[in-house]
Amino acid sequence: MSSVPYARVKLVRDSSRPTGLDYVNNIFKDFIEFHGDRRFGDDPAIVGGIAYLGDTPVTVIAIEKGHTAKERSFRNFGAPHPEGYRKALRLMKQAEKFGRPVVCFIDTSGAYCGIGAEERGQGQAIAENINEMSTLCVPVISVLVGEGGSGGALALAVADRVWILQNAVYSVISPEGCASILWKDASKAEEAAESLRLTAEDAKSMGIVEKILSENELGKKTFYDRIRALLIDELDGLSSDPELLTKRYERFRRIGTEAVI
Repeated sequence: MSSVPYARVKLVRDSSRPTGLDYVNNIFKDFIEFHGDRRFGDDPAIVGGIAYLGDTPVTVIAIEKGHTAKERSFRNFGAPHPEGYRKALRLMKQAEKFGRPVVCFIDTSGAYCGIGAEERGQGQAIAENINEMSTLCVPVISVLVGEGGSGGALALAVADRVWILQNAVYSVISPEGCASILWKDASKAEEAAESLRLTAEDAKSMGIVEKILSENELGKKTFYDRIRALLIDELDGLSSDPELLTKRYERFRRIGTEAVI
């Protein structure tokens, strides 16, 4: 029988689980997708644009894995290229210009690590997102809905509030990648998952996330309605906070300091 951490990893990789676009299409209305990073091209692994959350215009960004084999291949299995992160940053800076809050949905085992992505500055793109998001002058909420792997996830998670679904995972590396590095044996992924402390409860205990979202009725209208209501309520409070940037900075400085490790 699989350990609880690795069982959750396998669960969130299931192709029937809601993906980024499912959240976008069921929580927001009048979504208009934007494309391209204005440097190289468009990355279908990251979808972004403008929409309404209730009556409020927002910028929404989601990592998309797809459901079918064809969709997953087209979306590069949710492993973004640097142009995807640059597109996301372009949209976030645009949101700042027009005073729109930003909502991100994260589901990736990690950024794509192919030669082409490295040649086009994968590490730099991720670092720029982390740096720029830390000083973005509009509210940002990031929701981990599946896998949250490494810098590929963190590049969209430097937010005022970070939420996680109860079965989602958040880790510095995938269990298989960790096992390959530590033991030169990817088959020890289950053991690695135990050590990585990647569950939602682990993330909450270390102050990495603020809220664990129940997966009751996952994928149904009531599920999306509940998340929409939570987002609207949270953004109402954040939008009127004059110390938004200071609190965001302090939030990340506090991570892990009060946890029992």
